[in-house]
Parts: sequence; structure tokens; C-alpha cells
Amino acid sequence: MNRWKAYCKDGGSFMWQDWLLELLKGFGKLFLNPVFYLSFLFAAYLGVARVKKERRNFTVRAQNAYFELKQLLPMGIIIGLCISVFSIGLVLVVPMEFVVFTGIITIVLALIGKTRMLSPVYTAGLGIIVSSVSLFLGWDYFLFSKNNLSSSEYIFPTAVILLGLLIISEGIFVRNNGVKATSPRLKKSRRGQAIGVHLLERAWILPVFLFIPSGLLTIPFEWWPMFTVGNQTYSLLLVPFLIGSKMEVQGEHPIIATRNVGRNIIILGSIMVVGGAAAYLYPLASIALVLVAIIGREWITRKQKSKEKNKSFYFSRKNNGVVILGIVPDSPADKMGLKIGEMISKVNSIPVQDKNQLYKALQKNSAHCKLEVFDANGEIRFVQRALYEGDHHELGLLLIPDEKVHGNEAV
Repeated sequence: MNRWKAYCKDGGSFMWQDWLLELLKGFGKLFLNPVFYLSFLFAAYLGVARVKKERRNFTVRAQNAYFELKQLLPMGIIIGLCISVFSIGLVLVVPMEFVVFTGIITIVLALIGKTRMLSPVYTAGLGIIVSSVSLFLGWDYFLFSKNNLSSSEYIFPTAVILLGLLIISEGIFVRNNGVKATSPRLKKSRRGQAIGVHLLERAWILPVFLFIPSGLLTIPFEWWPMFTVGNQTYSLLLVPFLIGSKMEVQGEHPIIATRNVGRNIIILGSIMVVGGAAAYLYPLASIALVLVAIIGREWITRKQKSKEKNKSFYFSRKNNGVVILGIVPDSPADKMGLKIGEMISKVNSIPVQDKNQLYKALQKNSAHCKLEVFDANGEIRFVQRALYEGDHHELGLLLIPDEKVHGNEAV
């Protein structure tokens, strides 16, 4: 408290104007970061590639090519704001080397199209390892900040805490946003039968305010909960993290699979946050924690793949109905409330077992269709809708083909 009085007495060295100025400057530097612009290009690439693949499988696309771009920012801004409040409140300081190396690794992985590797476990995790090596070996480059090595080792536990928060963010993205409109695909089983799978391949921008050593800002309060040591000055920087995720689901409903994987990622991130706080007592443990994070993320991926292999195909031909693999947005099927994974057993009171029978049953009444549907819980329900001339007698369903995998058309 005496420290705060001294600041006020000598004219207020600690001024809120300085903080506002640093916030504005840090926000402006967002637009100097190449990762920010690359994120939009990468999301656009994912959208175009997805549409091309869906058209090859079904002759129509499920979502338009702008879908990935629309998902890029909204949730990331909200989560990034929450992390920024936490980061500023606890003065989580990371070295500039971490920001630069993480950005370089992100750019390389995005340019070679490794969406799964854009998990913060790999980008930020490797950024921590490389930047720690550069600091402790004294590699000074003009792009990087020069820190006091006697105290910089205490910065890396805060980087692990940040890594944990980024991993939690990835889990939230996968669990809450990844379940939206996973991409339906067709492939052949080992026996040569056509089966359906769902692919989640998406990217998000997570902008986070971080403290960087050296700058205009000081923390005058002795009781301020800092995770750094020594008297330092800081600057604020808004850093865009590009977070990507990719997984294929074939043995269960894609919503269930993505939510389970997202939950496991959140648990991993929470462990990293706790571990990072504990590593403040022994900073060198930070590197070991990064390796644990990488191993943990790989385990989550392998576990999900192993689980898929041990289950029967969720989207495959059935004897008692036609399973819905995908639905075209704004189509009659979408307006009727049909869901992915549901099974149509009857059309206009006629039992159907494949796409051809379903199409013929639709022609029995060109002005109206009534469907008997089993939902994901096996409960039966009835849906019906008038068909208009503009519908062209098509519901907008993406189904498993009767014979050929390629050239399938939407019903």
C-alpha cells in the first residue's frame, strides 16, 4: 500500500492512461501478425476442399464454402476475451520468443495443410520448447526481446499455464462448435462395402492479450498476484492463435464422438494449468509438462481411433431402413426436422431399405410425403411435408449409395 501512495505522490508513475495506450497498441499489432491473415486463407481453403469432396461423393455439398470462415472468429473472440481477462488479472508474462516461434510453427503447419497438428499442444508446446532453448543458450536475434536470463526461467511456467488455457479452448471449440455440421463422406470398408463417415476439420482464431517483458507498464501493488519475479516493466500484445482440429468418425454418432473428444481435451488442458502453477516452484519442470501435454493429446487421438475400429459402422446399409448420412441446409428434409443418424423406415407407408426404394416411394405421391423415422434413441416418430414444384421431388438427404461409392446423388 505504501508503494501505491509513493506512486501517487510522485505524480502517478502508474497511470491508467498508460494501460489504455498499451491496450490500443497491443490491439493494433494484431494486424501486423501474419498468422491473423493466414487464418482466413486457411479456413477458406478448408471450405473449398470440403465442398469439392462432398460434390464428388454426392454431387451436392452439405454446407457452402463459406461455412468454415463463418466459424473462424465468433466463439474465438468470446473465449479469447475470457483468457485475456485471466491473463491480465494474474499478469501472466511470456517471452517474445514464445510468440514468434509459435507463430512460425503455426504458419509452417498451416501451409502444408496439417490441420490436426494445429492443436496448441503442438504449436504452442513446441514454441515453449524452442524458445526455452533459445533463451538458455543465449541465441539473441533482432526480432526477439532480450530478457534477463536469471529471471526468464520463471516465465516458462506461465507459458505452460497459457498452454493449458489454449488446450482448454481447443476442447471447448471441438465440444461446442465442432459438432456443428461435420462433413459427410463416403468410403469403402475392407469388404468393399460403401459406408459413411463424418469428418471434423475446422480452424478457429483465438486472440489473446499477453504480457511481454519490457515496456511501459509496471505493477505497483505489492499484493498483485504475479507469476513472475523481479521488478519488470511490461507491454501488452494481442496474439492470434490459430487452433485446428481434425478427426474422422465412423463408429458412432458424430455429435457424441466430438463431445467426448472435446471433454478429454478440456481435462488435459486443466491438468496443464495446475501443473504450470506447480512448476513455478521448479521452473525446469515446464519442459516435462509440455511433453506430457503432447503425449496426452496423442493418447486422446489414438484412443478415439481405437474406439472407432472396435465398433460396427454407424452409417451403413440397414435391413430395416435408410440411415441419414447428411442433410442439405434449407432443403425439405432440413425443414422437416430430420437429423443426421436417424433412420427412415417407411415413406408414404411403404417400407424402404435403400436409396432406390426411397426414391420410388416418394414418387407415389408427388405433392406430399410422410416419413416414419427412428431417431438416435430408437424411438419412432412421424414427419410429413407438402412437396412443391421447386423441390423437384427431392428431400435433400445424403444417403449411402446402393452400389457405387462415387457418383451418389442426393435424394
